[in-house]
Amino acid sequence: MTQETVVTILCGLAILVGVAGTIIPVLPGSILIGASLLAWAIWGGAGTVGWVVFAIGVVFVAVGMAASAILTGRKMKQHAIPGRSVVIGLVAGVVGMFVIPVVGLFVGFAAGLLLSELSRTRDFRTATTTSWAALKATGLGILVEFGLACLAASTWVIGLWIVAAT
Repeated sequence: MTQETVVTILCGLAILVGVAGTIIPVLPGSILIGASLLAWAIWGGAGTVGWVVFAIGVVFVAVGMAASAILTGRKMKQHAIPGRSVVIGLVAGVVGMFVIPVVGLFVGFAAGLLLSELSRTRDFRTATTTSWAALKATGLGILVEFGLACLAASTWVIGLWIVAAT
């Protein structure tokens, strides 16, 4: 097996982990995809195609990360949800991931967020409303970042086909 083949396989695996990382916050996400595209452009033996794929892929990754942050942040501001509540939700999600297999991350995040908002607002109805808004905002951000990460991964696959065909 050549060096280019090994680099291509490792980059493909890293891109898959990166795409999964946009949904599962414990795994590295979009940044790993960008780094993998850069590694493939440098050591993958793709030449100009590798650099074009890197440039297009990094644009998708950057737009995905920015859109996720902007969309989520805007909704959080609209509902006056502090970042502390989201951090508590994330910590509870990580704990939940180990306590409840498969769905613990999501259950823990939602429960931690609700408890934090309940502690902050002292009103269950308000806490439920703000927590639901935060969950929807976070979900929308994850969905947008995931979609653009998939586009970056697809760009790499197309680049791979072009390199293989030439």
